Amino acid sequence: MEVIKVHNLYKSYGDVKVVKDVSFTVRRGEVFGLLGANGAGKSTTIECILGTKSFDEGLVSILGMNPKKQRKELFEKVGVQFQESNYQEKITVKELCEITEVLYNNPLDYNKLLKKFNLHDKVKKQVSELSGGEKQRLFIILALIPNPEVVFLDELTTGLDVKVRRDVWKCLLNLKKQGLTIFLTSHFMDEVEVLCDKICILKKGAIEFYGTVKEVVEQSPYEKFEDAYLWFLDEEELDDESI
Repeated sequence: MEVIKVHNLYKSYGDVKVVKDVSFTVRRGEVFGLLGANGAGKSTTIECILGTKSFDEGLVSILGMNPKKQRKELFEKVGVQFQESNYQEKITVKELCEITEVLYNNPLDYNKLLKKFNLHDKVKKQVSELSGGEKQRLFIILALIPNPEVVFLDELTTGLDVKVRRDVWKCLLNLKKQGLTIFLTSHFMDEVEVLCDKICILKKGAIEFYGTVKEVVEQSPYEKFEDAYLWFLDEEELDDESI
């Protein structure tokens, strides 16, 4: 089943075209990566998909629903974590999880999620007392509390050390096995390589590549995914391929 459909999406700000003819689909249980340099149009594309930003042309659906017209129905089925998540700092982790939990009809047990993401010993801490990495993990948990069918994760492991990043990957891959559809953005190519079934590379608002990690490498002159990715963005260092 196709969980997310984006067809011929266009978005402009005045005379500047930010998203140009973007089309892709994401199937149930897939991990999909939307990639590109800063300013490539990733955030605008996600906002259009979620219905938080109107677009000029195109069609978008999540779980067969129009995200702008059927926001209430989608609220129960979609989890969202953004990099710049703003929550009241003078609130404890427990309180924030409880406030989130009561918004939904069939939430996951936040205590189990806190254990999965190694934050169970921080329940009484204020959000302001958490490290950057701990906050990042908490934001992922808050996106999962609704027990969503699809979750949007923006730069999900920014600020996390290597071990914690790998622990987060394991948790997400387990959730994927249970049928969760994951839509993510990331600047870490090792993360994309481990997690993503399909990727879409945006360049100046248009699709430069759409397919699998394996296909990116096959369609480039390189053997490593990161080199192939940079080649599609025209940002590789041709003079020193060891970088």
